[in-house]
Amino acid sequence: MLPTSGSTTRKLLLAFGALVALFTAASGFALARLADIHDGSHELREAGVRVREALELATAVRDQYAHLAHTIILGNASHVHFHEESRARVEELTRRLREQAQDAEERAWVADIQENGDALDRLYRETLLPAVLAKDHATVTSAHGRALERVSLIQARAEALARRFDTSIGSFEEHVAAVEHTSFRWALLLLGGATLFAVGVGIYIGNSVARPVARLSEGAARLAEGNLDTRIPEDDPGELGRLAAQFNRMTEALRTHQAQLVQHEKLASVGRLAAGVAHEINNPLGVILGYVRILQRKAEGALAEDLRVVEEEAVRCQQIVEGLLDLSRPGQGPVEQLPLRETCEDVVARLREAERLGHVQVRVAGAANVWAQPSRLRQVLLNLVKNAAEAAGNGGTVEVHIASSQDGGATVAVSDSGPGVKPEDRRRLFEPFFTTKSTGTGLGLAVSQAIAEAHGGRIEADTGPLGGARFTLRLPPVSTEREAMS
Repeated sequence: MLPTSGSTTRKLLLAFGALVALFTAASGFALARLADIHDGSHELREAGVRVREALELATAVRDQYAHLAHTIILGNASHVHFHEESRARVEELTRRLREQAQDAEERAWVADIQENGDALDRLYRETLLPAVLAKDHATVTSAHGRALERVSLIQARAEALARRFDTSIGSFEEHVAAVEHTSFRWALLLLGGATLFAVGVGIYIGNSVARPVARLSEGAARLAEGNLDTRIPEDDPGELGRLAAQFNRMTEALRTHQAQLVQHEKLASVGRLAAGVAHEINNPLGVILGYVRILQRKAEGALAEDLRVVEEEAVRCQQIVEGLLDLSRPGQGPVEQLPLRETCEDVVARLREAERLGHVQVRVAGAANVWAQPSRLRQVLLNLVKNAAEAAGNGGTVEVHIASSQDGGATVAVSDSGPGVKPEDRRRLFEPFFTTKSTGTGLGLAVSQAIAEAHGGRIEADTGPLGGARFTLRLPPVSTEREAMS
């Protein structure tokens, strides 16, 4: 397999190949036979390309047949895309061979390859694939036999072309060898030039290999020191540039993973604390609320107002305890398949009935189904829509966009027309007790993120189409979700 264009290996091969070519040219110059050697070398390369492409064509047809066979074996259309890729490769190689055909016989062989290739493609699309999907075994068997005949014919023609091209290589090699033995005397005259050229190759290798490797080494050293913001320039077009890009992606993934680990540890610590003391706190809070409400029946004036404040603060404490409990048990409960459109509309209706939306216009668009714990998912959606409505303010707009993701999961993006989230606050949005509002416990988004992660998903924050914040709940496909909830 040849190195890909622009790779470091190819650069090295080209550099050292150029040195060899210079010594070969020295022999040609010495006997004034450069033209013959150049033409012969060119024809050798062209013939080599033709041989390789003829053999690659035979291989590509085998790949096309393999995907055809997989379609039969699997009994579905999962290999249609791969068949199309193989077919495209066969078409490209056939076109190249047609352009390189030297005589009428070779052109006739290529035309035969094209005809059988077209027939094989039609047979697959129009007969075999429909028969496989329809479970028509008789038609599948018949179509498979005809397909095998077409593949055999194409391979036979491709191999015949390869043998013919290989024969021409032998004649060109004999011609080059005939002039080579008379050109040795002049080779020494160009040794000095070859030395200078070797110096140039060394400089070229230093710039294209040594410098990128040094940058990678420096970046790795900074990463080892704990600098997760390390980035390496990706301007090199070869594989070292791709390696730098992979290094940068790895560093970014490591930084993100570390941030997630810190966040998870925070949530775990809060959850352990909540599990230990929440019930003990709830009991005295319930007693306090009970006595306050009894006293409110008899109190008047300033005392009644003071008791109302005590009640509000006690209720606020209860809400904080409930939030802590939610952090400690985000993944409890059975799952079932839910229609996201209906669930979101129900959440909006409940908020509207509770007068939590005010004069905010809320629009719900799209549809998808997802496996989730109904109460937990409603809790997440209610929190996201409520936060968006509060950010949008009276007269504002909230959009809830539901969509199925390419991996089979689903997304719910809640956008508002509010002021958005400050960049310095965005990384702390899902931390417990962090809030940008004057009221609230700072647990809503932390609990929502914990519930999303318990479902195998995640909530992400960015700027939405309405100019304000957008919180996107990403939920996994069914299989991943079930593994996450097991």
